[in-house]
Amino acid sequence: MLLEPPIDELVNKIGNPYKLAVVVGKRAKFLNETLTEEEKEAIPEVTRAVDEVDDGTIVSSETNVD
Repeated sequence: MLLEPPIDELVNKIGNPYKLAVVVGKRAKFLNETLTEEEKEAIPEVTRAVDEVDDGTIVSSETNVD
């Protein structure tokens, strides 16, 4: 279960929960393919991806147009 950062904060940074799931999933898949086993054991890929969204390293490329 994800406690930190709160999911609401992550959704606000990306736009909606579905886009958040896709962004984190794609980044985690990329990290899974590029990290060493030691790096994966230290910090799991999904945790790294969520942290990158939280700190602003990963941002949504689409903007909402109303």
